[in-house]
Amino acid sequence: MSEQLTGAQALIRALEHAGVDTVFGIPGGAILPAYDPMLDSTQIRHILVRHEQGAGHAAQGYASASGKTGVCMATSGPGATNLVTPIADAYMDSVPMVAITGQVASAAIGTDAFQEADIRGITMPITKHNFLVNDPNDIATTVAEAFHIASTGRPGPVLVDVTKDAMQARVDFQWPTELSLPGYRPVTRPHPKQVREAARLIAAAEKPVLYVGGGVIRAQAHAELKELAELLGIPVVTTLMARGALPDTHDLHFGMPGMHGSVSAVGALQRSDLLICLGARFDDRVTGKLDSFAPEAKVIHADIDPAEIGKNRAADVPIVGDCKEVITDLIAALQTEIANAGRTPSYDTWRHQLEAVRAKYPVAYDEPEDGSLSPQYVIERIGQIAGPDAVYTAGVGQHQMWAAHYLPFEKPRHWLNSGGLGTMGYAVPAAMGAKVARPDKTVWAIDGDGCFQMTNQELVTCALEGIPIKVAVINNQSLGMVRQWQTLFYDKRYSNTDLHSARIPDFAKLSEAMGGVGLRCSDRDSVDATIEKAMAVTDAPVVVDFVVHRDAMVWPMVAAGTSNDDIQIARDMAPAWDTEEL
Repeated sequence: MSEQLTGAQALIRALEHAGVDTVFGIPGGAILPAYDPMLDSTQIRHILVRHEQGAGHAAQGYASASGKTGVCMATSGPGATNLVTPIADAYMDSVPMVAITGQVASAAIGTDAFQEADIRGITMPITKHNFLVNDPNDIATTVAEAFHIASTGRPGPVLVDVTKDAMQARVDFQWPTELSLPGYRPVTRPHPKQVREAARLIAAAEKPVLYVGGGVIRAQAHAELKELAELLGIPVVTTLMARGALPDTHDLHFGMPGMHGSVSAVGALQRSDLLICLGARFDDRVTGKLDSFAPEAKVIHADIDPAEIGKNRAADVPIVGDCKEVITDLIAALQTEIANAGRTPSYDTWRHQLEAVRAKYPVAYDEPEDGSLSPQYVIERIGQIAGPDAVYTAGVGQHQMWAAHYLPFEKPRHWLNSGGLGTMGYAVPAAMGAKVARPDKTVWAIDGDGCFQMTNQELVTCALEGIPIKVAVINNQSLGMVRQWQTLFYDKRYSNTDLHSARIPDFAKLSEAMGGVGLRCSDRDSVDATIEKAMAVTDAPVVVDFVVHRDAMVWPMVAAGTSNDDIQIARDMAPAWDTEEL
């Protein structure tokens, strides 16, 4: 059945049909027609953010915490261009998101009209797909296609740019019962021959490692991953985007690999004879110098996106498919392989070697000699007090790496961060979106004093909309990761990294001015009490200004462009690889 609506009404009705319950956005001239019928929607909650970038990151946080598609909305020109960073972030991290933007009237396109920008052209390289809608009859079908594309295959952002005249015209609304996308057929089922070959390689390996990326979490394949790992006792490492895919406390989990990964995880990959890569992409931050990465290892690479397979590292067994289905089929193939061989492969020796390395080189930190507050201790205590049931977001930099190491990751979708793009300012709006998606959860944003000053205006949104997130500002008065590199590689020449944020701004007062609760802590003895006080606030956002040692560093570390074999556990201190017999 069809009904006569304006294009704007059709847009809102289409969003309702797509199952949307929350939109983060800001109205403006070109998108204004859509905001009028949104007022009548009993299904959609619109959250008025303070900056469009906040809308985009909030939609990301909503999507990552819930598994649903996040939605943000902005007007044409500067409103749309302010969404570019979160769209690019969602593209890099495979986050399902639909961005709705208004566009100037069709006749004005190309005339440099007021607030005109070719947002479709601008975002073409950073969206999974995008649309310009100038015919009101296309609105319903386009919205349906956008949500289908965003949420299937390798998830990602889709932009729908709708002209103002299309929203003002009248149309017979009809929600499509089927979609015709002949050029879009993502492969989800893996090829049986490839799966059997992978099983054969696993059974023949002596030092296999499950190298697990964020695709496992996007595919909701954590239960299958655990079953696969336990089937043969294969060691597991989880990337920054996959924290929580296998519980940190599981005996088979050997940590996070990469530039700031654990020695056991980095060593496992380097000394492996078979990498079973599931939903990861051999990112440069994991591989280090690519031609020295895992030199003796064969590679099984399973990914939903065929473009990722062989892009950075050649795969001996490429498998295109959804991680959940790949792992399920791989378990069955391994069981058949074991039955046919009449024996179960044993990796006990390999696993015991890694356990020895993990015990000898745990991720750890020293307390500052001057008695100042350790940032690692603060994050560790937040994790211990809030627990693994809390959802954690992080900005980008030192605090992000410390959070990845010292928070408790036992479940998927409880850790949200900007992995690929590395967007400062992600944490606060992403926490807002996560809290909207999971109102039953405690949500902590672990942020740096630099990151926090980029998007903290969304505290106003949280206060007015009743979104009681908690923010830990790890305040080392500087752009910490950049300062660390200046210390290590630029002879301590600190060019433009001092933020002078010991008192300016006063983050506690800033929070209070924005309708939240502000707390401050600068000594170890007060940390627990301050965290407990923040945990007790349930009706407003809370910001805790943790004033920490400014020269604390992130270790372990593999310097950019060097081999993972050169990992350091502290400055000028490296593991004794030759004696570890890995």
